[in-house]
Amino acid sequence: MAVAILPGQSPPIILKYFLFIFYLHRLERLEKPMSDRPMRTERDSMGERQLPDDVYYGIQTLRAVENFPISGLKPLPIYIDACMLLKKATAIANGELGCISPELSQAIVQAADEVLQGNWRDQFVVDVYQAGAGTSHHMNVNEVLANRALELLGHAKGDYHHVNPNDHVNYGQSTNDVIPTAIRLGGLLALEHTLLPAIAQAISTLDTKADEYQTIVRSGRTHLQDAVPVRLGETFRAWAQILADHLVRIETASFDLMVLGIGGSAAGTGLNTHPDYRQRVVAVLSELLQKPLKPAPHLMAAMQSMAPFVNVSGALRNLAQDLVKVSHDLRLLDSGPKTGFKEIQLPPVQPGSSIMPGKYNPVMAEMTSMVCFQVMGYDGAIALAAQAGQLELNVMMPLIAYNLIHSIELLGNTLTALTDKGLKGITANAERCHAYAEGSLALVTALNPHIGYLNAAAVAKESLETGRSLRQIVLNKGLMSEADLATVLDLDQMSTLPPLQ
Repeated sequence: MAVAILPGQSPPIILKYFLFIFYLHRLERLEKPMSDRPMRTERDSMGERQLPDDVYYGIQTLRAVENFPISGLKPLPIYIDACMLLKKATAIANGELGCISPELSQAIVQAADEVLQGNWRDQFVVDVYQAGAGTSHHMNVNEVLANRALELLGHAKGDYHHVNPNDHVNYGQSTNDVIPTAIRLGGLLALEHTLLPAIAQAISTLDTKADEYQTIVRSGRTHLQDAVPVRLGETFRAWAQILADHLVRIETASFDLMVLGIGGSAAGTGLNTHPDYRQRVVAVLSELLQKPLKPAPHLMAAMQSMAPFVNVSGALRNLAQDLVKVSHDLRLLDSGPKTGFKEIQLPPVQPGSSIMPGKYNPVMAEMTSMVCFQVMGYDGAIALAAQAGQLELNVMMPLIAYNLIHSIELLGNTLTALTDKGLKGITANAERCHAYAEGSLALVTALNPHIGYLNAAAVAKESLETGRSLRQIVLNKGLMSEADLATVLDLDQMSTLPPLQ
């Protein structure tokens, strides 16, 4: 039962009691020493550290968390998926090749599968900006899998004599071949799950709108000035074609991600790996991802060059640039409602002003531009990071991993939102489109072959000065017959695209 307390009135005695008990409970929690939390001791090459026994990461992850309190950004979920798939494949291959025992292989695979199913996700805690090449995140992955495998085998977390993050989970591997491979896999997964379907859906929606509005003629505009008439449907179809071209470019660029340098170990020589390890890991990954992956022809080159990521990022930037253009087109055509074009209406999704009642803004298009600007910035950072490698390794891979995969997901989520809450709900203002098309001075362009450029320019100038229509002026000057003029200035004919040869 709620108890009302009026201003200036003391709380009832029962309420004072509960408040006192609550205070004592909070005080007990605040003053409870950390030592009361079960702890375990782990050792690495730098010494010993204690960490809570309920965490699955280990001592090297703890050091990284302490060293890099930079952004608060943690690894993207799909990047974790990529790492798990890779560790699963390496455990399978090493188990089959006799490099680790079948029991260890099965435990590591089960631990990786549990993470892929959504478990232990809060254990990947290293900041995006971390040790070069990604060693900190890599060891976070190795330690989580090792400690969970220990539990599955009936051992205590941290008892690395039975399952070791380096000697077993990371057998035959190095950060230097694992991280670039994981970036490739993460990029492929992000493209498949987010961006490519989103582009396809946007294309389909735009094509549907193109068919719906094919008979509506609007004034074209170049330099934001009157231009010859075009069909509203073809405006949508042009946007669909632009996206279709980008879909091909991105898919083509993604082929680079299917060439994997796993097996290169520390410097691309394959040191400490089984002779058949490289081929077997790629074969397992191909089966897991259902993609035609293949080993890199030169493992040192695959480790050193970030060109595949720059190539994909460049394709994303190219898409982003055109998406900005399309989003600005949508805003212009929807501008108004009284003082702008208002040839189309984007669906209102939320009030547009905190002070102006009844105002609705093209917020989905505005959001699209902001995301695209971010992707362009990410691309610039990727380009800088890609050229910053030295000799056998690029040490800027954590930045590349985050920026590339995040760009893919940002664009995919943005296109999905724009399509669902913007493109699908667009309606056309046919009357406004026709009025602008009929009144455009650029219609005189069709008169050039019949009355000459200079005469057409004079007609346009007089129409602008007097407000009389182009048709009236041409007829009054006797430059063309009424029948010929009607044929030449037929808006439907003028806006019909020529057939493809």
